[in-house]
Amino acid sequence: MDNLTKKQRSVCMTNIKSKNTEPELKIRKLLTSEEVKYRLHVNKLPGKPDIVVGRKKFALFINGCFWHQHKNCSYAVMPKSNLKYWESKLKNNVLNQKENIKQLKHLGWKSIIIWECQVNNNKLLSKIISRLKK
Repeated sequence: MDNLTKKQRSVCMTNIKSKNTEPELKIRKLLTSEEVKYRLHVNKLPGKPDIVVGRKKFALFINGCFWHQHKNCSYAVMPKSNLKYWESKLKNNVLNQKENIKQLKHLGWKSIIIWECQVNNNKLLSKIISRLKK
């Protein structure tokens, strides 16, 4: 059962952003400090990747663990209320992204998914940035 009223929940959900999220801003700051040139939210590519490194043909998706149901992650908890809606919604998010990545691959692009819970893992981020700089 939800501990917020419908109106409170509506306000809460309305305030969730899809662009310029905290994890995305952190990744962008890191890329800028490493002098990796990138573009944001390129809508000509399938899935409108959060960050695109065009010269290397890399598309980065900065995924929220809840919204994209990161397996075995404590942030990816299924809501207890309105379960039918959320199961369908979140399942579609996962399927849509798989399809977008498939289309990107067909176009010759490489995709990297960085999960919200991985944004503070400096070792992982260093590996990713080194791939983008090669």
